[in-house]
Amino acid sequence: QVITGGHYDVDCYVEDPNGRTIYKETKKQYDSFPHRTEVKGVYTFCFSNEFSTFSHKTVYFDFQVGDEPPILPDMSNRVTALTQMESACITIHEALNTVIDSQTHYRLREAQDRSRAEDLNGRVSYWSVGETLILFVVSIGQVMLLKSFFTEKRPGSAST
Repeated sequence: QVITGGHYDVDCYVEDPNGRTIYKETKKQYDSFPHRTEVKGVYTFCFSNEFSTFSHKTVYFDFQVGDEPPILPDMSNRVTALTQMESACITIHEALNTVIDSQTHYRLREAQDRSRAEDLNGRVSYWSVGETLILFVVSIGQVMLLKSFFTEKRPGSAST
């Protein structure tokens, strides 16, 4: 997911160890890509910002490697029903996974909103400095104009 910068979009691709492209998207803001590996080795991923070279971007990505181990030992080989304690453990575990996903989502939104707030703060600061400069110029101009109203110009005093 693109957190900050530009139009919040990047190009992305993923290659397996043999150099075969297994995922490729252009100008995406966010996406999810589930993939079960077939080949052992180093997988390569790349986020590209070539089409928008003047705007810097921050990208969040998350890897989940491997299957989650079972909560209870020998859970796949059970032939009896789960006890109330075991089913409560499974329910709590699933709820905690949902909480983790929600917290990640809120952290990403907080980072986006913080970036927007900092940009807005910079713009407001520049605007305030500009208004202050204009205020000084106008006030100095008004003082000089008023001063010219009250100074008396004598036609023959400059030649004596």
